[in-house]
Amino acid sequence: MNVPPPGRPKAGPSISGSGKAAELPSPPFTERGPGSKQYILSGDVGGTKTLLGLAREGRLIVDRRYANADFQDFSSVLARFFADTHTDPAALGQSCFAVAGPIADDGAAARLTNLPWEIVAGELARDFGMPPPRLVNDFAAAAIGAVSAGSDTLVCLQAGEPLAASPRLVVGAGTGLGMAIVVPEGKRWRCIPGEGGHVAFAPADEQQAALWRHLRQRHGRVTWERVVSGPGLAAIHEFLGGPQLTPEQIASAALTDSACREARALEIFLAAYGAFAGDMALACLARGGVYLAGGIAGRLLDLLPGSGFLSAFNAKAEHAAIAARMPVSVTTDPLLGLRGALMQAAD
Repeated sequence: MNVPPPGRPKAGPSISGSGKAAELPSPPFTERGPGSKQYILSGDVGGTKTLLGLAREGRLIVDRRYANADFQDFSSVLARFFADTHTDPAALGQSCFAVAGPIADDGAAARLTNLPWEIVAGELARDFGMPPPRLVNDFAAAAIGAVSAGSDTLVCLQAGEPLAASPRLVVGAGTGLGMAIVVPEGKRWRCIPGEGGHVAFAPADEQQAALWRHLRQRHGRVTWERVVSGPGLAAIHEFLGGPQLTPEQIASAALTDSACREARALEIFLAAYGAFAGDMALACLARGGVYLAGGIAGRLLDLLPGSGFLSAFNAKAEHAAIAARMPVSVTTDPLLGLRGALMQAAD
């Protein structure tokens, strides 16, 4: 999938989670005749939430966020969005959905990794009377959004010595652990989705080795996603003898008390996150930059600089100097995947 590298689309009025109506054409999204089918629908379908947005002329004009637990399948989410925004699917020109899971080889279907949903492009086109949507991996979309983002949405953790012609890596911990590689191809970007989160977890010390044994008893094969994800953080906390808490509860406690069990769990988590990001960056020599996407990095932005993340990222023995020259940034745009899907829909 190739998209041009210029800057990201400008944000329009957002009504995500607000319940307020945006100022839209009247009647909205039901155009006919010359100039119709100019709206682009983009979506970011994750394990816990779905973001949907409409754009015109490269500009998001409305977006909505939905909790997946409130719906039986993706079609139900899409129907709610069309109803909430008074959208006529026939008014759509292109559409693209970024899905948190593998995409079929022919690009016609996708299955979410952490939710029993299947999205079939042909069925959506038939059921809603819309053009067949393009389906892409969610981290492919996040990667395009990240490498195209403005500097005002990036927080630098390590300046490094960037090489513009080199590959870039996007990793992100949330409900799962995603990754994608972006490489320059002439004047465009080529995105290579990956499933690095399902590579085997490599403990870096005795405590992590004990964590590996603990998780192996539960799951058999222990992957990085079992450790570096929201459920992984909860599992680390239980490994340390803590009660069952949500990742949000653990992070909240750690932010208020640096000596508590939750803070220790978070330190193990961030060190593992850094090791994973560094290993994936070394595998593709991401001298163009490493971008941390996903909700967890953004919520822990105040803790990241002083944590073990960067030391673990750079702890690459004889290749430590290479890792230290890789720029590392946190993306803070909450609509990163949505913007990336928009760019791929318009490509």
